[in-house]
Amino acid sequence: MHQLPQDPSGTTAGRAPGGRKGWTDNELVFTTPKDRPLDPGNLTRRFRRLLRKAGLRTIRFHDLRHSTATLLLEQGVDLVVIKELLGHAHIGVTAGVYAHVRLRLQRQAIDTLGTALNPTDTPDDPPATAVVR
Repeated sequence: MHQLPQDPSGTTAGRAPGGRKGWTDNELVFTTPKDRPLDPGNLTRRFRRLLRKAGLRTIRFHDLRHSTATLLLEQGVDLVVIKELLGHAHIGVTAGVYAHVRLRLQRQAIDTLGTALNPTDTPDDPPATAVVR
């Protein structure tokens, strides 16, 4: 765990992890180099530039959130866990937003079950079961 260096008074207030003065804990995950909130317009422009440079199609930055949730759901991660990761207050919000994914997964599950239960024998083949008396 990283610990901030203490000043002679025994506090760490006003110092960044590298000892930089003027830093305040604003509880933001990402900030500018001056510890200010990111401007959404700057973030969008930079993200689009990165997509172009990588040869990817243009999407909204927010779409990454949906892609992550969809991929997690498709990998079998519980909806409650996804709800918590996304910060939704109620599971109904998560279930509603990702209902299309859940329906597709349910269809795939039913198709898989149908394949497992569907006899692959042709009508000319002898029965695979025997009558027990």
